[in-house]
Amino acid sequence: MGKKISSEEKYKIVRQILCGEMSGRYAAKIMGVHPSSVEGWIRLYESEGAAALERSGRNRGYSAETKQAAVEEYLTGKGSLNTVCKKYHIRASVTLRDWIKVYNAHGRFTSKKTGGSYMRTSRKTTQEERLKIAKECLENGKNYGAIALKHQVSYQQARTWTLRYEEQGEAGLEDRRGKRKASQEPRTELERLQIENERLKHALYMAEMERDLLKKLEEVERRDTSHK
Repeated sequence: MGKKISSEEKYKIVRQILCGEMSGRYAAKIMGVHPSSVEGWIRLYESEGAAALERSGRNRGYSAETKQAAVEEYLTGKGSLNTVCKKYHIRASVTLRDWIKVYNAHGRFTSKKTGGSYMRTSRKTTQEERLKIAKECLENGKNYGAIALKHQVSYQQARTWTLRYEEQGEAGLEDRRGKRKASQEPRTELERLQIENERLKHALYMAEMERDLLKKLEEVERRDTSHK
């Protein structure tokens, strides 16, 4: 359980920080809390005044539309965690982080009032677009939500294309209407060699992608270790 701090103490700390009398990191240290907590106090005070620092017995509720708007604004680079939280009166940055995780996992937010959901509609795309989106999803650790927003497609489209590309390569992203299915036997030796060549190229790409992701993970772990 976190340390209980009165609204008066929070107000005093916030005022000292805003007046330049101490840093946020030092304030967090003497109060025995995480620096993000102090950042949250400052954000609440600046957006809602001293009353916002008072402890509340219940959590604030947010609509599906508010969650969606805040997440999209952050993922499209229109604001930092702090600025987005301040704009939408979100009490803690960890709340916004949780919403981002939900969006990237499911692509939607369910409305408690209506039972409905807020989702981006699908749009028609070319094979080149689908290939680009699938590769970007893989390069970014299958961050379907962010990539879907970037390319103005639905979450489900981004996820489906990525899974198909992983399993079948570029052939899985083709519009198969009026064309032979990828699972059918090749009609000629040349067609068989072309299919095998594409399969090998795809296998190499996936191996290189996995290697690069592991390198990124190792870099993050080293950076986190050095900051402890």
